[in-house]
Amino acid sequence: MTATLTTTFDEAQLRTAWRWIAEESYWGARIPWDTFSRACAGSLCFGLVEDGELLAFARVVTDQATFAWLCDVFVDDRARGRGLGKRLMQDIHADPRLQGLRRWGLATADAHGLYAQYGFEAADPLRHMERVDRDIYPVLSPTT
Repeated sequence: MTATLTTTFDEAQLRTAWRWIAEESYWGARIPWDTFSRACAGSLCFGLVEDGELLAFARVVTDQATFAWLCDVFVDDRARGRGLGKRLMQDIHADPRLQGLRRWGLATADAHGLYAQYGFEAADPLRHMERVDRDIYPVLSPTT
């Protein structure tokens, strides 16, 4: 069976994506559900679904005119090796809402090769700055 693209998610599918990000990712560990849900509501979300089951997910934060920030890209362990990451990237870049943008950004520690295939390059360290609180999620969702 072939996975199909979706940009609308039921709560179960979004909770699957949240679990991946909160429990299995290095960048969003322990993100609270409410924070993830609000992030999705303010973003364009993309997923690949097969038989109603979410296999891959990504969010794009964008003004749909000048820039986009690609984040929370995740492929379920059980679905890896099927080219779903590449398929998701192709579908995102083909979306009519994301055409003609001047700048795309993302951060990755381990998928440089994948993103390079879609034109991403190392950013200019002389111009790009950031402010990051890497400990905010545990503060927002303390262990009980």
